[in-house]
Amino acid sequence: METSSSNPQNSSEQPDKVCIIGSGNWGSAIATKVGLNCERLPYFQSKVNMWVFEEMVQVDGETKKLTDVINSRHENVKYLPGIQLPKNVIAVADLAEACQDATLLIFVLPHQFLPKLLPVIREAAHPSCRGVSLIKGLDFCAETRKPMLISKSISDAMGSNFKCGVLMGANVASEVAEGQMCESTLASDFGPPADELTRLVFDAPPSFRVQHIRDVAGAEVCGALKNVIALGAGFVDGIGLGSNTKAALLRVGLKEMAKFCHMFFDGVHDATFTESCGMADLITTCYSGRNRKCAEAFAKQRIANKETMMKHDECEELWKTIESDLLNGQKLQGTLTAEEAHALLKDQGILNDFPLTKTIYEIAFHGRPVGSIVEGICVKTNAPTHVSHL
Repeated sequence: METSSSNPQNSSEQPDKVCIIGSGNWGSAIATKVGLNCERLPYFQSKVNMWVFEEMVQVDGETKKLTDVINSRHENVKYLPGIQLPKNVIAVADLAEACQDATLLIFVLPHQFLPKLLPVIREAAHPSCRGVSLIKGLDFCAETRKPMLISKSISDAMGSNFKCGVLMGANVASEVAEGQMCESTLASDFGPPADELTRLVFDAPPSFRVQHIRDVAGAEVCGALKNVIALGAGFVDGIGLGSNTKAALLRVGLKEMAKFCHMFFDGVHDATFTESCGMADLITTCYSGRNRKCAEAFAKQRIANKETMMKHDECEELWKTIESDLLNGQKLQGTLTAEEAHALLKDQGILNDFPLTKTIYEIAFHGRPVGSIVEGICVKTNAPTHVSHL
């Protein structure tokens, strides 16, 4: 991307033009904060475009375009019903129009859709644009087969001067939209004053409190892997085990997340795991997230079928059915990340070093009995020398 003389990353004199790319449950929820902040703060242009994948919805007995409904009712009736969006948030179906001259892009959509969208976004956005990803997942390098940050994939596709941070945290979308108190973590390295300006576009105290760190890798990988651990939490719930078992699963899950982060990414800080993007997000997701909910349904269906052995394609079909029945068009990220993480760990020859991740995958896709989740809740330890002979 070319350098521009009026660059919001280096000066607070030029107001940022903000565009939200995605309008699902979380995209609409974060729009409630971003829209109000852009309206009240001088650092941002008031109008916020929100790109909407156009759909037809039923409203008051009539079939209407989702964009028209959002712009007339200021409500996303499909993905966040009952919540009023700020009037300065404008739903736009044309991606290039939505992103035109934007200087701050907020990515909040399933990451598998990015490759087709990013070339259009690159052509339309301002040359000095920066981004923040709210996407939970991982990419993988085709050459090395090692994990890549989605934020890095976005940066590479947008051009060498484009920087992308992430916003991750214990943020159930409906609770954020309702104004319940929660925290979130902005991880970015834009430099001053852009880091603080970017934090301010999200920060809405006392209900939505955003802290800033520079550890993009740690924050982003936690946001992806916690969805895998949440599948395990759903299995625990589905077989009727209680809080003690789930607490053990969370502890072991956090250790495996930290091990994965340090193993595959440089510069990860241990302090990141105690931020909202780490431990707090893991707790929330394992008690109330969509991945936990669907995994519980999966476990109960398996039990109802008397734990009959299922092939990989049969497991995938059951997940698709559950996703369709329970998520109202939203996508399940934990199963995809579990498959990707399992393939990576197996390829690297270290799968047995991640017993919980391995067990979750085998229950989810190889028909392993759901009750075996407790076998994965373990941490390998080296026996002290004075007891090693016992």
